[in-house]
Amino acid sequence: MAKLIEVENLTLQFKTDEGLITAVDDVSFSIAPGEILGLVGESGSGKSVTAKSLMRLNPSNAIYSEDTKINLHLDGQEPIDIMQIKSAKDMKVARGGAISMIFQEPMASFAPAITIGDQMVEQLLIHTDYNAAKAKKYSIEMLDRVGISDADKRFKQYAFELSGGMRQRAMIAMALSTKPKLLIADEPTTALDVTIQLQVIDLMKDLVKEFGMGILFITHDLGVIAQTADNVAVMYLGKLIEKGSVRDVLRNPSHPYTQGLIDALPQLDNLDVPLKAIAGDIPSPLERPPGCVFHTRCPKNLVTACQATVPEFTTLKKDHEAACHLLNEEVTS
Repeated sequence: MAKLIEVENLTLQFKTDEGLITAVDDVSFSIAPGEILGLVGESGSGKSVTAKSLMRLNPSNAIYSEDTKINLHLDGQEPIDIMQIKSAKDMKVARGGAISMIFQEPMASFAPAITIGDQMVEQLLIHTDYNAAKAKKYSIEMLDRVGISDADKRFKQYAFELSGGMRQRAMIAMALSTKPKLLIADEPTTALDVTIQLQVIDLMKDLVKEFGMGILFITHDLGVIAQTADNVAVMYLGKLIEKGSVRDVLRNPSHPYTQGLIDALPQLDNLDVPLKAIAGDIPSPLERPPGCVFHTRCPKNLVTACQATVPEFTTLKKDHEAACHLLNEEVTS
């Protein structure tokens, strides 16, 4: 299957007063047109940093490894190596053009002194051939499609005049209005009630079908991933530790961390069962464990192998693999 974007060996460190901090370590994945890839993991796992890397939106103290490759494939063009783009002007092909992003905190993403509508119109004038009148009409239509009532009125308002949930929906409308080839959705439904969540998820699915758009969907909510994504990648402390089809990974989790995430979900058919949390806390990136990064919290720690060696991915079945020493016969036998 043709790929829309391919990420290979993404390794990212931040230069700080305490030294270099590894935020993402040797991450590889791809997304095809019309595919929704779910990226899950606890806060601090590196999900948002990974997503921002696709448009090089991380701050100036970010250092990418020389092996990092991010190739964007657009119809009728040679692959665009995003890591080789030098100027902000040239980055427009990715930023807001082929790739759009829904950020976690919309209040920090909208310009406070410019109306929502003017910001939506401006991006359409930059990235499409719309004139101002057509851009305004389409922007109001998109605000309506994401469930904002009185869209023509909201179009003229500022971000601070909207509720948190309404700001989030306006951000979603803005990201979708350019009809990107790839949509990065970073916790897009966190601030929304369940009925609006469903409406937004259905809208994203409709756009995938309508335009063949790919989506990188970042969330903590495995229930949303189960209903939304085609494939899922599980991330912990900057590393991918399991990936595959949603059905395979959620029904047959093979990494202890993935198993822990699923076990932590409430059981709606038995509300008396206590919640089962993963023991311990995710380590600081400044104190990154050697070997398997999950070994400090893993209930199945093999001690020698887990603490000394980084596990390789083991293929479990087609399109399902996990990086765990328990799956390596040479280690466990």
